[in-house]
Amino acid sequence: MDPSIASQSQIPHLSAVPPQKHHRTSSLVIIFLLWIFIYVAGMFNPALLDDADTVHAEAAREMVLRHDWVTLYVNGIRYLEKAPLMYWGVAVSYVLFGVSEWSTRLPLMVGILAWLLVTYKFGTYAYGERGGFYSALALATALGPYLFTRFLIPDTLVGLWLALCFYFFLQSLEEQKPSRFVCWGMAASCALNVLTKGLIGLVFPAAVIGFYLLLTRNLRHLLRLRLFSSTLVFLVISVPWHVLAAVRNPDQGPIRGFLWFYFINEHLLRYLNKRLPRDYDTVPLLLFLALSFLWIFPWLAFLPQACRKTLARYRDSISRADRESRANLLFLLWATVIIVFFSFSTRQEYYTIPAVLAFALLIGGWLRREVESPANSSERRAGKISAVALFVLGCLIFSIGLFFLLSSKAPPPGTDLSQLLTKNPEEYTLSFGHILDLTPQSLGAFRGPLLGFSLAFLMGTGLNWLLRSRGRPAHGNLILAVMMVAVLTCVHAAYVTFSPILTSKPLALAIKQNAQPGDLVVVGGDYAAASSLSFYTSFHLLVLHEPNAILWYGSQFPDAPHVWETQSSFEVLWSGPKRVFLWTDQDSPRELGAAPRYLVAQSGGKSVLTNRPLSRSL
Repeated sequence: MDPSIASQSQIPHLSAVPPQKHHRTSSLVIIFLLWIFIYVAGMFNPALLDDADTVHAEAAREMVLRHDWVTLYVNGIRYLEKAPLMYWGVAVSYVLFGVSEWSTRLPLMVGILAWLLVTYKFGTYAYGERGGFYSALALATALGPYLFTRFLIPDTLVGLWLALCFYFFLQSLEEQKPSRFVCWGMAASCALNVLTKGLIGLVFPAAVIGFYLLLTRNLRHLLRLRLFSSTLVFLVISVPWHVLAAVRNPDQGPIRGFLWFYFINEHLLRYLNKRLPRDYDTVPLLLFLALSFLWIFPWLAFLPQACRKTLARYRDSISRADRESRANLLFLLWATVIIVFFSFSTRQEYYTIPAVLAFALLIGGWLRREVESPANSSERRAGKISAVALFVLGCLIFSIGLFFLLSSKAPPPGTDLSQLLTKNPEEYTLSFGHILDLTPQSLGAFRGPLLGFSLAFLMGTGLNWLLRSRGRPAHGNLILAVMMVAVLTCVHAAYVTFSPILTSKPLALAIKQNAQPGDLVVVGGDYAAASSLSFYTSFHLLVLHEPNAILWYGSQFPDAPHVWETQSSFEVLWSGPKRVFLWTDQDSPRELGAAPRYLVAQSGGKSVLTNRPLSRSL
């Protein structure tokens, strides 16, 4: 035997790792544990947030109370802008387990587990078992999916249905005559996506599959997909709710009904930035594009080589029946279509979360190739370069974190965090607008999470670089995953600390403690800014000032309960015989002028005042 070969064979980390050494059972156990430690651990706290979180939770709660599973209601007002599937899931959870914070989050967390398992299955189909494992590992520990499951939005579920649809599509390419199961599976996945997020549930699959077949010169494949029966399956699943919603919410005089509001206003006009009312903002394009890729962090470091490999093998997807080449092209189109689609519309930070799954699959396939490649291969060299880049970033993050740790002081016990923040209300229509309120002084309240966050990045990226430089990329991948468990744990701890700024739950509990039947609760501002009051107290909220935002349209229906108060009508209420609770985020509410007021509670820069002395102290 050649001595050099014999010598190399005695150093396992210098050679490629055989594919068969990765086992399905260990992969599933690790995926399940990551789901438990990252997602399930955060189900029970903090309180549900104002705005989308409790608006959506309240819609599900009222669905159960009204026994109406067709028309969504919020604060007793028709809420016609959303597809129902997520709300059905939360409502079922309430029926089974009661109304609570964890039961609100449970359906979404179950959806995340399904997301990870489908990713593992899809990645295994495209790249083998190790590729499936790394795809699910990257998705489970990525930054974006975690951040956008801290409140109740359906975008991760959109990614789940897209993954199922494209999985069935790739299977159809390998069958001479695609089976009913495959074709109907595609149709059902699209239908469920339409019930989750509206028409994009059909637009995205049609665009991605259409571009794929066009690029691979295989448009005839559409004729093999049992179009008649598949269309029937799609319609049977997706159409009934739309028909019932239209029947129960018809045009009423000058008020247009469900069909116009849902399809024209909420789909077409929102995309064109002409939706009524204009109660939203849009993320600047360059920031939106940067965030679209940031959401797969830290695995973003391996995305360039994964995409480069995909483009290099583009001709293979045309010239030969190679499953991996086909999958690579499909995944790249999947992410590209979503990002480009929203680049021309109104944009929120989380709109491209369904594309993160495509990135995770591309990265998982590349990580498998890196692990199974020889020591001196281009994949191993590229992995080392990415590890160096991550380590440099880890050192930078640690340095910045250390600077803030040394320059900040922990606030005295009992300090309300809101006293250490600035206010930027013009930014609050963006998902993370409140982050701009942070000041160097306020960072003292986050010293523990900041220290853990900084150390985790330094140690994780450093160990990953060390292991990859020694030819052990598989261990480096596991280290990055463990690092992200620590990082996301610190993020959750900081989120709990910051949550009083984002929720009105303490104020809602104070109202419940002092309220009597017949008392009124008035929001001095937008309903969504105090929506947790409605969820935690079950009170119907009155809203002071002009009609706007999510309650505006539904409140125009003739049977809508009274919602809006003017300044003059509010003054009559405040001086009248009923107790009135006023929620406000102003230190000196201009609505009250010189009228007497009594403080009920304060929390997170918000307060509740009343027009009558309290019968007992809190």
